[in-house]
Amino acid sequence: MKYKNVVFDFGNVIGGFDGRYMLEQFCTSEKDRDLLAPVIFAGWQELDRGTVDYDEYVEEMVSSVPARLENTVRSFFRGWPDHITPIRETQELIGELYQKGVPVYLLSNAPTYFAEWAKGCGILKMFSGIVFSAPLKMAKPDPEIYRYLFETYSLKPEESFFIDDLRSNIETGRKLGMEGIVFTGDIGKVKAALGMI
Repeated sequence: MKYKNVVFDFGNVIGGFDGRYMLEQFCTSEKDRDLLAPVIFAGWQELDRGTVDYDEYVEEMVSSVPARLENTVRSFFRGWPDHITPIRETQELIGELYQKGVPVYLLSNAPTYFAEWAKGCGILKMFSGIVFSAPLKMAKPDPEIYRYLFETYSLKPEESFFIDDLRSNIETGRKLGMEGIVFTGDIGKVKAALGMI
């Protein structure tokens, strides 16, 4: 291992976040999904950043759709985390690192609702530290949330390695001294970058 700590993003790294797929679990009509998707996801970045209240956002979305879809919207916002699909290879890597005694950390943009839901997420019990964006009212790729991670858990950036699916998030880490890789689903590349193979 080249690094003392490994930092993971959640969405599309630990679990697949596919908005259309998740919406399908609550709405069977493609026509209605086409209507709902741009509404539901329009302000998701603000939810991630914590600049809007989750429940207020839900009610705002409910009021902007036809009455027949109000319950669908409410159900979606209560249940979407249950439809994140686990990425098995990443979860196996986390288990492997944990068994080797390598501390793993989470640095993820996510709404407050997901941050609460994740407390019951089994895979995260292996993590030495967890940072979700919305409760802190800051989000990647802003450097301040990376500094929060480093300072809170006494991590040296140069001893840490970051795995995220977005290049902009990896680039901010690099500017702060933390090497990383853009996750494309190839766990072999990740292991090679970590010096595990």
